[in-house]
Amino acid sequence: MGEGERELLRHTKRFEVIDIAGVLLLSLLAVIVPAPRAWAQNGAPAQTFREVVDETGRTVRIPQPVMRIVSLAPSLTETIYALGLQDRLVGDTDYCDYPPEAQKKQKVGGAINPSLEEIAHLRPDVVLVTKHLNTLDTVHSLDALGIPSYATDPGTVDEILASAKKLGEVLGAPEAGAALAEDLQRRLDVLREKIGALPPRRVLFVVWTDPLISIGKDTFIADALRRAGAVSIIDSKQDWPQVNLEEVAHLQPEVLVFAESHAETTPQHLDVLATRPAWRILNAVRERNFAVISEAVNRPGPRIVTAIEELAQKLHPEAFVEKPAPDNVGENTVADAGCLCAR
Repeated sequence: MGEGERELLRHTKRFEVIDIAGVLLLSLLAVIVPAPRAWAQNGAPAQTFREVVDETGRTVRIPQPVMRIVSLAPSLTETIYALGLQDRLVGDTDYCDYPPEAQKKQKVGGAINPSLEEIAHLRPDVVLVTKHLNTLDTVHSLDALGIPSYATDPGTVDEILASAKKLGEVLGAPEAGAALAEDLQRRLDVLREKIGALPPRRVLFVVWTDPLISIGKDTFIADALRRAGAVSIIDSKQDWPQVNLEEVAHLQPEVLVFAESHAETTPQHLDVLATRPAWRILNAVRERNFAVISEAVNRPGPRIVTAIEELAQKLHPEAFVEKPAPDNVGENTVADAGCLCAR
C-alpha cells in the first residue's frame, strides 16, 4: 500500500462537512488570493461556461475552454496523461507519481488536506476530485473560493472506463476520451476470450498484513479480480475489511495477491512471511503461491486494465501459451485440394 492508500485508510469518513475553522480560512483566502479569472486582462472577451453534471450528481459550471487543470488524485492525474492533456495539468498531489513526468508538476499537498492557497494561486479552470479519496470539505472550500471542481466516482471496471471517456468530454477532448475507453475495452474483450471459460482462482487480496486488511466485494478492486479470472474469498460489504487469519485459514485461498507498492512484496519479505507460524496455516503461504502485480490495481484509472492483464497471466498462464503453427500448412492444403479434385 502506498502513502496515498495509507492516507485514505486514516480518513474513513468521505466528503465530510466543512467546519468553522475552514470558513475562517476561506474568508482569509478570499481576501489575499485572486479569483481564478481575475488574471484576465481588461477588455478580454467575456468568459463562457459550460454546465456539466459530475459523477456524484452535482451540477458544475466550468469555464471554456479548459486550459488549466489541478488534479487531486493519482488516478485522475494518470487519466489526464492517458488523454494526452498533460500540458494543461498545472498542479497535482504529492502522491501523483505516474507517469514519472507527473512528479515534476507543481505539488499542492495531499489528497485529503491539499493547500487551498496553492491551488488558488495556480488559477485552475477546474479541479478534479474523486469521491473515494477526496473530501467534501475540500469541495466546499473550492466552491467558496469560486473554483469549480468536478468529481468522479467509479465503482467498477466498466465505470472506470466510462469515467475516463466522460472526463475527456468535460475537458474538451471527446475524441481522446472515446479512443481511450475503446482501447481499454478491446483489451478486456481479448482477455475475456482467453480466460472466460476457465474456472476462477480463489484468492486473498492483501492490502496490509499486520493487521490483515483485504478488500470488500463491492470495490473496483474486487471487480478487477473477477476480470482477471479470480474471486476474492472475502465476502464483506466494507471497502477495507480487517480479517483474521483463522477465518482465512478456514477458507484456504489458492493464491495471495499483493500490489507491488506493498512494503512486504519483495521475495525476501515473502519468504519471511512464509516462516511465521500464524501465516503457515495457509496452504498458499506454505506453497509460496503469491502473485505480485502492479500498484495500478489500487487506482481507479486506465492502468487498472494493465493490472488485470498481469494478474490473469499469473493466475492462468496456460491461457497465454502461444500455440505453434502447424508444419507444412501449404503442402497439406495443396494435397487436400488435390484429393477434392480427384473426387
